[in-house]
This record gives sequence, structure tokens and C-alpha cells, in this order.
Amino acid sequence: MRELRIRVLAGVFVVAGVLSWAGARLWNSLGTLPSVPLAAPVVLALIAVVLTATALSLRARLRDQRERRPGAKGVDPMMAARAVVFGQASALVAALVAGMYGGTGVFLLESLDVPARRDQAIYAGASVVAGIAVIAAALFLERVCRLPEDDDDHDGRGTAPAA
Repeated sequence: MRELRIRVLAGVFVVAGVLSWAGARLWNSLGTLPSVPLAAPVVLALIAVVLTATALSLRARLRDQRERRPGAKGVDPMMAARAVVFGQASALVAALVAGMYGGTGVFLLESLDVPARRDQAIYAGASVVAGIAVIAAALFLERVCRLPEDDDDHDGRGTAPAA
């Protein structure tokens, strides 16, 4: 399984942001700009919480298993792999969505004197922050599920979920 690359996530974020900014300018010149939903940052924040909770749970279970504590619950390798894949997919989507709302937010900065546009800019900014939180949680989850021998792997060929 390959690691998430920050360069790829940053590239997705920047390209989506530039395209969204250009699209917002074009859309605004043709009519009204679609609104940024209040649910966008809320949903992204919930995904970040789920990813963080999963990572913390797996980390505790792996630590208990490593220290051979009595009654320690093992971690199913397939479950760990699914968690990592969910985290990676969430991070890619979050980079795309955060870039999209970031570009729209940058466009909305031109008209902060209009209360409705100011609210939309705040929602867009909150969506970017929540998207970054999803990316951070996904990277943390990936780090938790890394096998010990993967720490010696410096060629960047990938990681495998913890067993």
C-alpha cells in the first residue's frame, strides 16, 4: 500500500482552488454565485473526528498488543488496511473539496462588505480548515498503521497496515 504524498494532496488543493476561483469569477459574471453550504465544514469536521478516533483506538490496541498486556485485543490486518484506505480516500477528497471552497473563498474576499458574501466566505474558510484537519487525521491514521519495518524503508515505496 502506498503512502499519501503531501505533494499530491497540495497539488490537488491548488489545482482545485485555482479552477474554483476561475469558475466563481465566471459564474458570478453570468448570474449569482452558488452558496457555500453550512454543512460543508461540519461534515468535514465529523470525518476528521472519525479518522482521529479510529487512529487513537488502533494505536491503543497495537500498544497493548505490543506490550503483551493480558486481555489485549489484537488488530485484524484487513480492518487496519480498510481504515488506511478510508483515510487516504478521505484525504484526497478533502484536499479537493478544501481547494474548491478555498478558491471560492478567495473570490468572496472581494466582497466582504456584503453580509451574505461575508458569511459565505466564513463558511468557505471553515471548510478549508476542516479539510486540512481531515488530511492531518488521515496522515496520523496512516502513521499509526505503519509496520515497524516500514520505518526503515526510506525509498518511499509504501507502507503496509499493521498486523
